[in-house]
Amino acid sequence: MAGIKPFTAVRPKKEYASNVAALPYDVYNREEAKAETGKAEFSFLKIDRAETQLSDSVDTYDERVYQKAKQLYLDWKEQEIFIQDQQSCYYIYQLTMDGRKQTGIVACASVDDYLNNVIKKHENTREEKEQDRIRHVDTLSAQTGPIFLAYRSEKAINTVVAEVIESSEPIYDFTADDGVSHTVWKMDQPEQVKQIGDAFHRMDDIYIADGHHRAASAVKVSLKRREANQDFNGSEEFNYFLSVLFPDDQLMIMDYNRVVKDLNGLTKEEFLRAVGEHFTVSKLSGAESPKEKGQVTMYLDQQWYLLQASDQLLHIEDAVDSLDVSILQDYLLNPVLGIGDPRTDSRIDFVGGIRGLAELERRADSDMAVAFAMYPTSIAELFAVADAGLLMPPKSTWFEPKLRSGLFIHEI
Repeated sequence: MAGIKPFTAVRPKKEYASNVAALPYDVYNREEAKAETGKAEFSFLKIDRAETQLSDSVDTYDERVYQKAKQLYLDWKEQEIFIQDQQSCYYIYQLTMDGRKQTGIVACASVDDYLNNVIKKHENTREEKEQDRIRHVDTLSAQTGPIFLAYRSEKAINTVVAEVIESSEPIYDFTADDGVSHTVWKMDQPEQVKQIGDAFHRMDDIYIADGHHRAASAVKVSLKRREANQDFNGSEEFNYFLSVLFPDDQLMIMDYNRVVKDLNGLTKEEFLRAVGEHFTVSKLSGAESPKEKGQVTMYLDQQWYLLQASDQLLHIEDAVDSLDVSILQDYLLNPVLGIGDPRTDSRIDFVGGIRGLAELERRADSDMAVAFAMYPTSIAELFAVADAGLLMPPKSTWFEPKLRSGLFIHEI
């Protein structure tokens, strides 16, 4: 039974929404983030990555960075760039990319559901990455980046969402520079709010699609505040974290591709023979993405190849080992190229599918030697891994479009 509750969001005034909305803090390095903040006066990235507003000599994790973020947040509230709704409600957040729509519900998810595995994970988190957002959330007493959750599509929820969209005007409606449109409606009618809450309450499983580090950080701040408030009763805002929940049938996972620095001391011919032990290798006439599960396309020495996994590999039953990213890792990257741990090996890098095959060619022709284009992991595979209590390999999924930060803030 999932506890998904409405809340009183802090959010930008309508006229500032497109200026404030920013891509997640972790899609940029420091230099890129600094350049991005110069494009919009009230870009939320200035708060999410406040080191961009300080001297380059200040370390990214210096205490002054978090204090600067807090100062900016309070200043923008005082200037009424941000307002706060007075009535608890849900929000409907629709993103449109290349004509495809995905429509989610902005709400607060229960920390206890995370701890009790009603909200299921499929990815490990790293302590050093958590610490940054723990300090950010704790200093601001606010969660600023929503966690991307998924659930099995539910007719009762779809019906209410459609009613709200058809009967009310959006509070935000804009198209960002990348061409993705963002439309938001407020759901504040008591009966509709109750129907949504009841529908989620009947669910046994909800899944983290993206944002494992943000979720883990929010939970650890909650536990810290529980420790400091021994008489907490569970209703306090710090017992919940900001989320956007999407039905599984509206989600698109893109490929998450790999590039490797060298051929591990092998000649091109030796490498291709080694690949051929577990994959049928054939030349392609040009750049192509894999057409189905069990296929990988590879770019090497300005030539594209199709790698078709053997029948034996296609019949692996384990939820993790059967993933295409696992098959590539276990039967090519590790034994042939010597990439034992892709989380720590500096010889491998990962390229989101949104960058296209041209980026794989560019990398393999410049700072890398070989590139692998993957068939996307499916949402069903993600659910199967999480249901089995297992973890995916790193960089298994790339979701598009990305949720914007700054449109909804949950104060704790």
